[in-house]
Amino acid sequence: MTPLDALQAALAAEHAAVYLTGVLGAQTSKAEQPVLYGSLLRAYRAHRRRRDQLTVLIAGRGGVPVSAAVAYELPAALDTVSDVNDAALQLERRIATTYGQLIENTTGAERRWALVALENSAVVQLEFRGTPEMFPGSSN
Repeated sequence: MTPLDALQAALAAEHAAVYLTGVLGAQTSKAEQPVLYGSLLRAYRAHRRRRDQLTVLIAGRGGVPVSAAVAYELPAALDTVSDVNDAALQLERRIATTYGQLIENTTGAERRWALVALENSAVVQLEFRGTPEMFPGSSN
């Protein structure tokens, strides 16, 4: 995978993350689930920020940033607070894997940027009741 391909894959994943965190946020109540709502809002903002940063990185390499899809597949069940939390955790795990691939395929400033994004994703996983991992985003 080339560095540009890895950046494009990360951008595609962030497009999906922005979409899904928006849907998940709409399934929660600030009044009834303030902790989950706050975590989803922070995650949504972080995914939007990283999506925008990836767009700049790709354009800086002379690439045309991949567009967002019209819609994305949603988890089968979002009926309970636990379902929403689990979906958010799975999303962050997938993003961590994507950033692990970006780290493997980039160098310099892009790699450092991906490391920060991966670290952020690992911390967010903990907010969604994930367990600490030795190498988040890695298959090892």
